Amino acid sequence: MSLTLIDYAALAIFFTSWIGYTQFARIKAKNTACISRCLHQHRLIWMRQIFDTDIRISHASLLANLERNVAFFASTTMLVLAGVLTVFSQIDSVRELLTRITVTQEASNFAIQIKLCLLVLIFVLAFFQFTWSMRQYGFVNIMIGAAPVAVNTQKEHLIDYSVQMARVQDQAAHAYNYGLRSYYFSLSALSWFFHPLMFLFSSLLVVYILYCREFKSKALRAIQRGVDNLEKEGYTFD
Repeated sequence: MSLTLIDYAALAIFFTSWIGYTQFARIKAKNTACISRCLHQHRLIWMRQIFDTDIRISHASLLANLERNVAFFASTTMLVLAGVLTVFSQIDSVRELLTRITVTQEASNFAIQIKLCLLVLIFVLAFFQFTWSMRQYGFVNIMIGAAPVAVNTQKEHLIDYSVQMARVQDQAAHAYNYGLRSYYFSLSALSWFFHPLMFLFSSLLVVYILYCREFKSKALRAIQRGVDNLEKEGYTFD
């Protein structure tokens, strides 16, 4: 059978959940404690320390670790894409496999191709996000390399430069985060092969998991306490 009304409804819920949560998290982060907001404050402090010395090996090493994580997912995404595209040549085998699973709704070759196309779209978007994140981390490296060494009397004049470095690093982290969200939602899209209702509920479940991790997690509370301690030491995040 081809796509049903439930399939279209589940697909609409999927895209609404993904796009809606992205916009919701972006707006809520402006006035609510969350991982991205608290990490931005830590990045501001980190970037202000750049001017203390001209030996910046430790800063370069930290950024290299971040880039390595992104590069891992970028290369993995290409392998996943290659695997998904290969499945297009095995549609009949996939259909036969799915019919053996009792919870699976019978699907036509066309429906399976549509579901595979959704996975391809998700991982293509993820690849673009990861590679853009890598490039932006490279931009931060260049800005750190260009940053002068300042004495105490000059630091106030370089505050804006540190803010701009933190912003570029924020953008790199956001792109990385968007790529990771693509992986989360790809697992939701995978459930569409079994049943559209599973697809619908898994889309909502992914949103719930993302919200809990970004706004209610123990990691967030620990990071927030770190920000509070820095504020007690006299640091500002304006």
